[in-house]
Amino acid sequence: MVPKKELNKDLINLIKHGGGVFHPGLSIDCVIFGFHSNQLKVLLLKFTHVEQWGLPGGFIYQKENTENAANRILKERTGLDQIFLRQFKVFGDPGRSDNSLFMKVMELENLPIKTDNWLLQRFLTIGYYALVEFSHVNPAADTISIACEWWDLHQIPSLILDHASILETALDTLRLQLNHQPIGYNLLPQKFTMPELQKLYETILDKKLDRRNFQRRMLGYDILKRLDERREGGAHKAPYLYSFDLRKYHKALDEGLEGGW
Repeated sequence: MVPKKELNKDLINLIKHGGGVFHPGLSIDCVIFGFHSNQLKVLLLKFTHVEQWGLPGGFIYQKENTENAANRILKERTGLDQIFLRQFKVFGDPGRSDNSLFMKVMELENLPIKTDNWLLQRFLTIGYYALVEFSHVNPAADTISIACEWWDLHQIPSLILDHASILETALDTLRLQLNHQPIGYNLLPQKFTMPELQKLYETILDKKLDRRNFQRRMLGYDILKRLDERREGGAHKAPYLYSFDLRKYHKALDEGLEGGW
C-alpha cells in the first residue's frame, strides 16, 4: 500500500490541478476480463475514501488519443502491452455523475468544495473492454486507490456511479462478439485443450454447448492447430493440446466468422 502522505498528495494534486491537464468532462472506464479456474473474472479497483468498488478508469490528457489513453490505463493496471481492446459504448446519461462521491473525497482531504471544480462537472465516459490472460496480470493499486483485485463475475460487489451498467453492457458486447469473431487467444494459455476452450465459451455465454457441435465448428473456422501433445494427468483419456494459428486468428478478427452460438 502507498504511504498515506503520498496518497493524499496525489489526490489533492488531481482534484486541484487535473482540470488543466486532462480533457474536461470526458473519462475512460475499462472492463478487464480474465479467465481463471473456469470462471470469468473482472478486475476492479477500490478507491481511496470510497466504500464501493469501481472499474479501472481514468482521464484523457488534453492532447492524447483516446485509444492511447485506454492502453495507458490498462498498462497501469495490468502491466501488459498489446492487449485485445475494444471500444463498445459512450455513456452520457446526465444523471451518471455523482457529485457527492467527489465532494466526500474533498471533505476528507480538508479541501474547500468549489462547485466549479472540474470533478464536479458532468462527465461522459468512453467504455472499453479488454481480454487478458489471468496468469500474466499482476493487479496493482495506484496512488489514489487502495486495492486492485480480480472478482468472479457472479460475485461482483456494489459498484460506484453507473459502473454496474457499463459492466453489463461490456458483457453483452463480448457475448455478441462470439457470434462474429473468434475469442480465446487473450484469455487462455498458449496451449489448451478443446474442453478448456469450450468451457471458456460456455462461461461467457452462461449456457452449455454440445461437445461435438462445438468441436466441429471450431475446427471448421480453421484458426486452431492441433499439437502432437496431450494434456496429461486427467482421469480420462488425455485430450490433445491446441494452439491458435495467429495469422488466421487475426484474419478472422478482421473479416469475421459465420454462424452464431
